[in-house]
Amino acid sequence: MMQKNVLCMPVVLGWLVVTASGCTTEAAPVQDDEEVLRDAAGTSASNIEAQVAGLEREPIVDDIYHYSFLVKVGDTANARIRVHRVVREDAPWRARPAAQAILLLHGDFATFDTNFAPSLTSDAAQPDQDLAVYLARRGIDVWGLDRRWTTAPKDGADFSDFADMGVVQAVFDTGRALIFARSLRGLTGAGRDRLILGGFSSGAQITYLYASEETQSPEEHRHIKGIVPIDIYAKVASEDEVSRQVACASAVEERDLVAQGVVDSDNSAFFQPLAELAASAPADPSPFYDGYSNREVLLGFVTQTYLFYEPKPKYHLVAGAFTDGAPTGVRYAPEALINDWLAHSPPHQSLVESADRSALWCGEAPLPLGDHLADIRVPLFYLGAAGGFGDHGLYTTAVVGSADVTTHVVRRLPVENEPEDFGHGDLLYAEDAPQLAWEPLAQWLLAH
Repeated sequence: MMQKNVLCMPVVLGWLVVTASGCTTEAAPVQDDEEVLRDAAGTSASNIEAQVAGLEREPIVDDIYHYSFLVKVGDTANARIRVHRVVREDAPWRARPAAQAILLLHGDFATFDTNFAPSLTSDAAQPDQDLAVYLARRGIDVWGLDRRWTTAPKDGADFSDFADMGVVQAVFDTGRALIFARSLRGLTGAGRDRLILGGFSSGAQITYLYASEETQSPEEHRHIKGIVPIDIYAKVASEDEVSRQVACASAVEERDLVAQGVVDSDNSAFFQPLAELAASAPADPSPFYDGYSNREVLLGFVTQTYLFYEPKPKYHLVAGAFTDGAPTGVRYAPEALINDWLAHSPPHQSLVESADRSALWCGEAPLPLGDHLADIRVPLFYLGAAGGFGDHGLYTTAVVGSADVTTHVVRRLPVENEPEDFGHGDLLYAEDAPQLAWEPLAQWLLAH
């Protein structure tokens, strides 16, 4: 892996000038949620300085660099988010001003790095396989947000604040990250224009939720000028009643677990060892499913995901190659990269957030947030995968009030072969994702 420059405030950067009396990890005074979400103008350089506990800078390729800010957002055990920036530099520590910017939200069992810049975490990925790099090369300022649960350590984690990590908090933290990005862009000469907000999978659902909630704020207090939901729905169509009932059952099960005090969805108990064993001992018997090898279970999970989780018929993470109905490999993405996606998942995840998202799909009270989808008026680009949410995500694009809606569903096979078609994660990891998915997205971003 490439060498990182790891700094703690104070620091003087060519593109962000702040001063401080010393380096500290003390939490800064935090504005209340309403003020944070609404008051972009109130974020000053001194506030940013006080909130940033650490900063990392690392090269990716050519003049493209990755910045990572650990930002304190409260006083509880895990009250921190990580804000990312992938941008071209004019000189060391000097970002090249870009007129267009997007903030991307990761999905489940993932971070910004593993979803949008996998070359930073996986030796199986090259920088040209990073969506963030692809967009940065085209003059787009790419930002990202890691939700609070991604920062909890694998061992010795304190879960005392996980019960508060629902979608309401995720929406507020998205607002914080947008304010942060707009403020730093202003300080670095790129202006304080609003950003496009995008997300993959569960991050796309939060994108819809944030955009929906922001419609309830006065125009002058809004931070986004468009949204890019990648392979998700925010509302289930009436013809997808089976999928809605699946969500209702999940909401009941997850809320029952939360009521029993279970707030951590432990990725280190399944996703991480599933991938690690498939890579290190592929032919050995799986500890998860009798009669199958480690690699067979991994392939079954990623190519026949609907056997484990089915938000729409025959949903799968990546397209598979099959012999006599059994997966023998992955079709469009490097298998090692898919392994690393799961192996580098954050060890912990909020079960409360998952329960909230299931409840919102179900649509039965009590719901954590109101439904203001019809009030969304900003331009929208929906990117789907035929074997992921695909066409089932189109219904939400018709529910919003946007007049400027573009949809692009990647479909490589006939409809009857959808169980083997381009999958959910192929939008990020397939070798031809740049041509099939990213180029239409980049063109839309540059036009908006």
